[in-house]
Amino acid sequence: MEATNSNMSAGALLKNRVIQTILLSTLFLQIGIWVRNYSILLFVVEKTHSDPVAVSLISVAEFAPIFLFSFIGGTFADRWRPKKTMIWCDFLSAVSIFIVLIALVFGSWKVIFFATLVSSILSQFSQPSGMKLFKLHVPEELIQMGMSIYQTLFALFMILGPVLGTFVYQHYGIDAAIAIMGVAFLLSAGILFLLPADFEEEKKAEPTTLIEEMKAGFSYVWNSRSLTLLGGSFAAAGLALGLTQPLAVFLVTEQLGLPKEQLQWLMAAFGIGMILGGGLTVGFSKKTPPQILLALGMTINAIGLLVMGMSDLFWLTLTAEFISGLFMPCIHIGINTMILKNTEAAFIGRVNGILNPVFMGTMVITMTASGWLKKTFSLMTIYETSALLFIVGVLCLAPLFKGTTAVKKSEEI
Repeated sequence: MEATNSNMSAGALLKNRVIQTILLSTLFLQIGIWVRNYSILLFVVEKTHSDPVAVSLISVAEFAPIFLFSFIGGTFADRWRPKKTMIWCDFLSAVSIFIVLIALVFGSWKVIFFATLVSSILSQFSQPSGMKLFKLHVPEELIQMGMSIYQTLFALFMILGPVLGTFVYQHYGIDAAIAIMGVAFLLSAGILFLLPADFEEEKKAEPTTLIEEMKAGFSYVWNSRSLTLLGGSFAAAGLALGLTQPLAVFLVTEQLGLPKEQLQWLMAAFGIGMILGGGLTVGFSKKTPPQILLALGMTINAIGLLVMGMSDLFWLTLTAEFISGLFMPCIHIGINTMILKNTEAAFIGRVNGILNPVFMGTMVITMTASGWLKKTFSLMTIYETSALLFIVGVLCLAPLFKGTTAVKKSEEI
């Protein structure tokens, strides 16, 4: 009976017009983003003869807008109509990319950084609008399952994206790669016209300013117990991931005593785990509260980091990477579902714009310090610390576990 209900839910979800449209749009966006990331990376490496400063500027262009524009973009996403916002963002991304293509033909190659910067800025306006559409148009009981399918698509491109971007650049060059980016963003914008019309929102008696709405966003998060605890969990997870992310290559060369090229197999195991995990999570996510899903993912990843930090066997480290990847979708799906279920539609953009920089900011702090820490402490100590931080993140969520058992019992009755 439960299996039948689950199949009916999955069927209803995939028939949902908003889910269909967002997934198809995301497919083309991911093609454009991964072709952009790897084509530009390889192009800059080739042009600068592997200059580390030039290569690092790509990451700056990609991640800096998250700090500078995430909250601003989220605030505007709450003010503007989501469908219209997403269409304009994808269209303007395409226009900026075609401008870069023209500039490449007639001017300096350095304008290539502009393509990454502009599309990254615009995504800070588009992404929270997509979250808002989920909140407005997808039944609450299907939100978590919808996020599972959405996350599986991202996981799939973690494997296929680098291959696709590298193939396009090596076989067709940077001009063709940029043209493909532009077309992909245009197709995404075109598909978004299939979304239902934006709701006519009630006009406020007293129009508020942008600053007032920003303050209201901070106040909303601060006064929400669930969102505040989620923010603490976000910070702990960011610190944990930032510690180990830059050091994965040393896990291969020092801990396992293997050539650095073997890192690709660990990354592949993690990516395959994410794809399978995303698919499996679709099946049981409807019955599992998002805070439990998030805590499960963080706990398993903590165990995986402990194993990686202590293991000197390649197969054991590979297995730990695979299992960590398998449960990583639980983290992403749990986070997004918690935000959607604990936030009113009018505040989705601002909540997203506050919590995302918390995660990214803490991750960058430990990423910056990880090199110095590596010189001072052993690799095992750093990985154990990262695992401990994940457990701290789980403890931040502990007050939200109360009542989940009661809810389950009432559902069974």
